[in-house]
Amino acid sequence: MFQDNPLLAQLKQQIQEKLPKKEGTIKATERGFGFLESDDKKKSIFIPPAQMKKVMHGDKVVALIRTENEKEQAEPDQLIEQSITRFIGRIQMFKKRLQVMPDHPSLKNAIKAKTRKGVNPETLKEGDWVVAELTQHPLKGDQGFQCDITHKITDSDDKIAPWWVTLAQNDLPNSEPEGIEHWEIKDDADLVRVDMTATPFVTIDGESTKDMDDALYIKKLENGSFELTIAIADPTAYITPDDSMDKVARERGYTIYLPGRNIPMLPRDLSDELCSLIEGQERPALCCTVLVDANGNIQEDSINFFAATIKSHARLAYDHVSDFLETGSCDKWQPNDTIAQVVTELYEFAQVRTTWRETHAVIFPDRPDYRFELSEDNDVIAIHADMRRTANKLVEEAMVTANICAGKTLRAAFNMGVFNSHAGIKSDKLKDVVEIVNQLEGVDFTEEQIATLEGFSELRRLLGKQPTSYLDARIRKFQTYSETGNEPLPHYAMGLDIYATWTSPIRKYSDMINHRMLKAHILGKEPVQRPDDIVGEELAISRRFHRMAERNVSDWLYCRTLASEVEKETKYTAEIFDINRAGMRVRLIENGAAAFIPGSLIVDNKERIECNADQGIISIDKHETFKLGDQLHVVLAEVKEDTRNMVAKPLQAFPAPEPEEAPVVENEDATTNATTSADA
Repeated sequence: MFQDNPLLAQLKQQIQEKLPKKEGTIKATERGFGFLESDDKKKSIFIPPAQMKKVMHGDKVVALIRTENEKEQAEPDQLIEQSITRFIGRIQMFKKRLQVMPDHPSLKNAIKAKTRKGVNPETLKEGDWVVAELTQHPLKGDQGFQCDITHKITDSDDKIAPWWVTLAQNDLPNSEPEGIEHWEIKDDADLVRVDMTATPFVTIDGESTKDMDDALYIKKLENGSFELTIAIADPTAYITPDDSMDKVARERGYTIYLPGRNIPMLPRDLSDELCSLIEGQERPALCCTVLVDANGNIQEDSINFFAATIKSHARLAYDHVSDFLETGSCDKWQPNDTIAQVVTELYEFAQVRTTWRETHAVIFPDRPDYRFELSEDNDVIAIHADMRRTANKLVEEAMVTANICAGKTLRAAFNMGVFNSHAGIKSDKLKDVVEIVNQLEGVDFTEEQIATLEGFSELRRLLGKQPTSYLDARIRKFQTYSETGNEPLPHYAMGLDIYATWTSPIRKYSDMINHRMLKAHILGKEPVQRPDDIVGEELAISRRFHRMAERNVSDWLYCRTLASEVEKETKYTAEIFDINRAGMRVRLIENGAAAFIPGSLIVDNKERIECNADQGIISIDKHETFKLGDQLHVVLAEVKEDTRNMVAKPLQAFPAPEPEEAPVVENEDATTNATTSADA
């Protein structure tokens, strides 16, 4: 009877106007309640389950703050920013009515749904994957949450769901661009291509690779120097900046690489055929020749870019070349004398360049690349840990050299291009890094020193020589992220003063731009395309979504594959790569899977454990027990395929320390003596 009473409503409004208000972000929990978290994350206020029904995890709101029994509670009142609009979910039927359960670890309630035009509700069944858009929100005055199903992704039992769902989550294409019937070369009329079809170029790739975009030739000179020629596939011979295909390539940014499949940036008839440097086929290419002396120094005045027509004389595989170089023979591949000489001299070149970079720049530590082997039915057959072998490093050194040459050329010619850069240590963390690293014996860095490229490189080389990776892992948290932009800035993480990639133009749009600028340099003309100020941001966003997609599919496949290992109690070796206040994240060395170890599975008494995220250390009973970079043996405790998360626990036990026994007192004199000794 009081529901529509205007006086009661007025009184309620007056009370609410007097209540304090606070702005913050909603943080949901698995148990139905939540918290209002201030933007600086210094304070969290409890939100009871009944009030959480009005909001979603991540919503930014203004909340009324009520105090009961000296405890604050937040009541969401106004919506500032909605956390989601478009989301992925699975169909649930409730009393024959459509609902969508969001595929999100912090969204636990199904949302009422209806279909949009073009989606037949009769074709939807329990568990199907769909894309939906939120159309109603309680804090907007609506009765409850409601969404529209915009399209179906795939069936509930589709084994390819991890790929299709992940691509939809990140709003990425799930197929290659549509090609055209006839591709034509559209070179600038003044561009002369040198005929290098007789030069014995070789391609070195994975055995299954189809989009081969680089070929190499080298000649060792009498003075010990190396004349290296890098030939790169040239899709800009077929695609101009005005072509519709160029717009498609810019929108995609990169070829998408997911476990077991890739989605090319360009149509496959270009990437895998017309542009791919297939053995025995003539192909247009952009080339660079450079002299590298016997000490690994690049002779800058020798760098020469030119257009050419080339032909690969040998399509080689990484493992075969590695076997040949490491053991002197390969059962599956026997090169002729010409190819054997090219490969051997490429290996010698790579050795001197690696030594130069180890001494003057920065080389990343060797870590395995984890690869899923899939059956025709998309089941995981095996997970391989592939180490970078001799041939992989050989190609890497050639590509790094090529990209240094491009960076120097573009900087000198135009002071512009698409450059990869890294700014080193965050400026506000320089003091922290100096305090940490100067604890090492004989080390005395200054803030000004590590703010320079040379000083940062020296720091990274020092960290790489430490007996453990603890300091390296800790200091990496203080580093900036790599960036892509049109300014010629140094790349601190590589220890290089300039770096511009052009070696993968059929896979990276930034490299297509650099190809066009390098052609302008060759012709002595103004570039037909200059990178604008936003291209770096666009590419960074694309790369971030691509990496998220790759990680999400991998996590899904890991959960599918390792779920049965919980019951088996399979033992794994794990490396700690992150420590937070709740526990630590580890990577399983055998297969690359990431798992979380909560503090509660390390010891059963939270008073005994301290997780220090700043120092990267976990202490038990006040004793340092784990730190970043440590390895330990674990078993999987839980695998959650619905959230694609795994929980592990250490095999090592940490029993509570026994209480110290009081001294045995036999007589009054002994008591007196014990007290006197203690006081003394």
